[in-house]
Amino acid sequence: MIEFIAHNLAPIMFGSLVIFLLLGYPVAFSLAANGLLFFIIGVELAPLSPDINLFWPLLGALPDRFFGGVMANETLLAIPFFTFMGLILERSGMAEDLLDTIGQLFGPLRGGLAYAVIFVGALLAATTGVVAASVIAMGLISLPIMLRYGYDRQLASGVIVASGTLAQIIPPSLVLIVLADQLGRSVGDMYSGALVPALVLTGLYVGYVFILTMLRPNVAPALPPEARTLGRGVTSLAIAAAAAVVIAYATTQYLESRVANGAGIWGATVAVLVVYVVAILNKALKLPLMSYLTQQVIIVLIPPLALIFLVLGTIFLGVATPTEGGAMGAVGALVLAFGKRKLNLSLMTQAMESTTKLSAFVLFILIGARVFSLTFYGVNGHIWVEELLTSVPGGETGFLIVVNILVFFLAFFLDFFELAFIIVPLLAPAADKLGIDLIWFGVLLGLNMQTSFMHPPFGFALFYLRSVAARVPYLDRITGKRMEPITTGQIYWGAVPFVCIQVLMVALTIMFPQMVMRYKTEVPQMDPSEIRLQMPSFDGGLGLPPLGGASGTGQQNNPLGLPPLGLPPIGEPGAPAGGQPAPAPSNTTTPGQPPSAAQPAFGLPPLDFNAAPGGQAPATGAAPANPAAEPASPPAPAGQPAPVDLSQPPTIQ
Repeated sequence: MIEFIAHNLAPIMFGSLVIFLLLGYPVAFSLAANGLLFFIIGVELAPLSPDINLFWPLLGALPDRFFGGVMANETLLAIPFFTFMGLILERSGMAEDLLDTIGQLFGPLRGGLAYAVIFVGALLAATTGVVAASVIAMGLISLPIMLRYGYDRQLASGVIVASGTLAQIIPPSLVLIVLADQLGRSVGDMYSGALVPALVLTGLYVGYVFILTMLRPNVAPALPPEARTLGRGVTSLAIAAAAAVVIAYATTQYLESRVANGAGIWGATVAVLVVYVVAILNKALKLPLMSYLTQQVIIVLIPPLALIFLVLGTIFLGVATPTEGGAMGAVGALVLAFGKRKLNLSLMTQAMESTTKLSAFVLFILIGARVFSLTFYGVNGHIWVEELLTSVPGGETGFLIVVNILVFFLAFFLDFFELAFIIVPLLAPAADKLGIDLIWFGVLLGLNMQTSFMHPPFGFALFYLRSVAARVPYLDRITGKRMEPITTGQIYWGAVPFVCIQVLMVALTIMFPQMVMRYKTEVPQMDPSEIRLQMPSFDGGLGLPPLGGASGTGQQNNPLGLPPLGLPPIGEPGAPAGGQPAPAPSNTTTPGQPPSAAQPAFGLPPLDFNAAPGGQAPATGAAPANPAAEPASPPAPAGQPAPVDLSQPPTIQ
């Protein structure tokens, strides 16, 4: 029995962790306690199994894992920044203004309030990144309005819950930050890869509401005329949008050849600023340039869009890291709250307290996960998980299907932080071994983990909505009618269709990975048959010094100014036969000195291979003196070059 436990310590350890979590113990302490308990067991059982690599001095690695792997991780610093930004915006009244204005804009349409909730949910997700803030804000503001005008209770609650959870996949999402850290990939790449799937998922939500309102018009009626307080003016809004597109296109074309990258982003920025300035002037000077509805839509929409650009635009342009983008977003949220006159000491205190609690929650889970992983890796648990998952039939596709089903069902009991810190580090090595792109894998897991907020019965978004929805009958403050409360069952059933939509989105991302792979820089492909190698041309050769001393030809073929090698010029005694006499040297010679002794361009002496060791030049045609060598060779015949003794080094005169 003891040997069986020793050889199967990894699965026993993982199963015991699941039991601890199901019993309701806090996640951080369950991870740490489980890791320390099995560390002690593993050290005692190490002699019985070669798979256990645990010993007592290994505990000394924990401080380094805490400080080096957690406390010094700059990526995790983005979590408190984005949390603080979201809480400031949620308490500054921005969500209320957005819902009221966008609701008025879509009011004449069936399902207009539902469209407004989805659109505002996407905007809040791109500015706050916090599910709780989005769901609570829209539950407090939009749910009473939707019930007031006869919306189906299941549809109203489902739309609010689903649009609030968009904060999990639309950048800057806390889930994507944690996933990028656990997968060892760039947060910027994770943001870029998740952008298109997030927009497609938002479009699927809108499509579901549209189809439902076409089939059942009574579930989401249009706003009555008396509720449209901003009046008409959609034509003016269309003209303003068209003008913005024209300005953006012209600016982009102008900047295309003047900026390295991001010309389209800068063009859109200029267009938005122009339209916003016109709306401000129209309101301040009471000009008839645009309708009141258009003016309000532009003034309410532009600030959060500017904040999105400040955060995501700078990250995608490469100007700022995600941590720096989060810091700028926090400052931008404070500026917006100050501009709306909502910034005060109470708001700052509440936001900082909530940010500290969430950051400490994440930090303690990560520290507990470090303790657990130290023991789990010491018993080769990662190898066990990798072999278990890579042996799944179907290869890459089978692995993705099994992993997504596993994460989907684990999300019934665990939230996304627990899944990210416990499950993802075990899945990543197997995915990498199968050749799966980890950014694509992370986006898939992010879409799947998003359902953990809407799973009955443990979805956190359901609890957030339940906490702000009416539990007892109440009188509507506008109409004075008695309104029945919304039940927990209606909230649960309303979330089910949107959970199915998210599962469909996971399948679409697996089928069309190009939605995520666009984050990679496109490298132009070249046909190997078109590759040509061309050597550089040198005027007059390679610029080497002449072999024949300081001849005129050598000077023309010596652009580097190197000294000649000092061999006799062609045509002189000792020169190679068959050549022509060299022309007179172009440089100045000393009277009484032979032409071959002329000084080169740098004033260095020529190299004379025929010089004797003592500095005395031998007679023409004579062999070099070498007292220590064998007898000299006979002299060369007349008219032939003197032999060079290569066993002796050349002398420099």
